Amino acid sequence: MAVGVPEHEVFAAADAVLARGERPTVERVRLQLGRGSPARVGSLLDQWWSRLAERLNGETRLPALPGELSLAFVAVWQQAIHLAQGVVEQTLGEQRQALAGERERVAAVEDQARLEAVQFRQQAAEAVAGRQAAESRLADLEQMLAQRQTQIEDLQQQRESLLRERGEALLHSKTLQGELQALRLKAEQDRVAQESYLRGVEDRAHREIDRAREEGKHWAAQVKEAGNQLEQLQQRIEGVQAALGQAQQNGAAQQARGDTLEQQLAQLRSSPVSERKTRVRKKPKPEPAK
Repeated sequence: MAVGVPEHEVFAAADAVLARGERPTVERVRLQLGRGSPARVGSLLDQWWSRLAERLNGETRLPALPGELSLAFVAVWQQAIHLAQGVVEQTLGEQRQALAGERERVAAVEDQARLEAVQFRQQAAEAVAGRQAAESRLADLEQMLAQRQTQIEDLQQQRESLLRERGEALLHSKTLQGELQALRLKAEQDRVAQESYLRGVEDRAHREIDRAREEGKHWAAQVKEAGNQLEQLQQRIEGVQAALGQAQQNGAAQQARGDTLEQQLAQLRSSPVSERKTRVRKKPKPEPAK
């Protein structure tokens, strides 16, 4: 409600309430006015009660009456004033008590409001601190998430790199297996060829020996010539045997090369990819079969 109701309006409203035969109170005066705060109306109502006594005391002037009637009327009027003053004092005390209670209630409400305001400010400060802590925590979590994402991307790149190296290693292993198989096949072919060559050499040697023996039988008479031929034949046999020894050495070398390749393949399967590449680059070239 509005504050600052004019004094004369409050007094007029109190007079109107009194004229209806009712005791003027804060609520009745405010109801008569239709506005005004309880504190403002109560303060002005106290002044109205004080002025009412003065107004009643000022009404002792009477018109010209007979002596006895005038004295009786004055006595009655003074008694009425006395009673009115008692009523006014009682009403004023009640109004003062009501106003004091209202003031105490307003003070209690104000204290409660101040306490609630302090609590609200404290809660607001706690909420702001909590929000700041949550924002800080959120920033830390976002940073951790970014770091984890970077680590995941690095691990994915490492995984892809390892997969590529594994594929290259498998392909290289297959290539080495093919080369080893080819070398084994060639070694087998060389061994068969060497054995065939040795058998041919032995067969030729046997045939030469048989032919020499036959010639020795047929040419027994020519002992010296046969001896010379036998010596030549012996030399040929030695040459054949030397060739046979050389062929056997070649076969053993081919077998040793096959074993060496098998060992290299086993090492490549158990060693890292980088060592495999190095060993493959340093692999000796196969010697041509003699």
